[in-house]
Amino acid sequence: MTTRGLASILLAIGAAASLGAQQVPVFRSSVDLVNVGVTVTDKKGNLVTDLTRDDFEIVEDGRPQTVRYFASGDPAGDAGPPLHLGLVLDTSESMGDDMKFTKTAAVKFLNTLVDAVDVTVVDFDTEVRVARYGQADFARLIERIRQRSATGWTALYDAIGVYLHGAAALDGRKIMLLYTDGGDTRSSTPFHELIDLLKASDATIYAIGELEHQSSSGALEARRTLQQIADTTGGQAFFPVTVQELDRIYEKVLAQIRAQYTIGYLSTNEKTDGAWRKVEIKIARKDGRDYRVRARKGYFAPYKKPAGH
Repeated sequence: MTTRGLASILLAIGAAASLGAQQVPVFRSSVDLVNVGVTVTDKKGNLVTDLTRDDFEIVEDGRPQTVRYFASGDPAGDAGPPLHLGLVLDTSESMGDDMKFTKTAAVKFLNTLVDAVDVTVVDFDTEVRVARYGQADFARLIERIRQRSATGWTALYDAIGVYLHGAAALDGRKIMLLYTDGGDTRSSTPFHELIDLLKASDATIYAIGELEHQSSSGALEARRTLQQIADTTGGQAFFPVTVQELDRIYEKVLAQIRAQYTIGYLSTNEKTDGAWRKVEIKIARKDGRDYRVRARKGYFAPYKKPAGH
């Protein structure tokens, strides 16, 4: 979804209030290019990277749509839309035993994915702090991560909302890595509203859940929460126990990022009612029935107040 489309949804569901004093742009057009990031695997789980524009079909609320923009995955990371990376780091007191793991994990991934044009870091405890770094500021970024210590409550949902709000202004692909133990204890944003924000965004979230120091019931609830957050955006959730597992996870995430297709279309539905629209991405090739498509399930339409209101 475009910046204007997301801005209209943020306005419609009242997310601006939960993001403090940040301004939400006003929707100014009834025409928006709907962008969808798509990952395709075969029945063995191998990434499918040789599809073309003609291999995809888009259906919105039962109506076929025409692909207007298409970018194929690039395994080398040299081409395609610009990539914006987000790191959302839980630095709350509950992460005390996992902070070293979190810092190592974040720095390790930054050293793995070197083709992002910028990195937005959101670290949070009781408060949410955000900063964006260009490629030339890599050393400052690493130092910021290493200086964080565990303290305070956990404003997880607010932190994700702050990231999504800032990412809406960026053109290109937005990939977010979330490091947390999954339990929110502070946010003013309720979970159902966060899910609406995720549905309105075109960011893809990969969650790294550090749950080994939680009770079995707490870990189960956190796992469900993180999986829902990731699934809503077409991403994935992972639950490593050791730093050594990160190599395998990062290899998988990096391959998916670079194999992701970007598909855009202009919806034939011109209503600006803010309603949810279901989107299905299908593979038109004969062997496509054996492929698994992972993408967001839809988006919120642009919203514009009726005249006289």
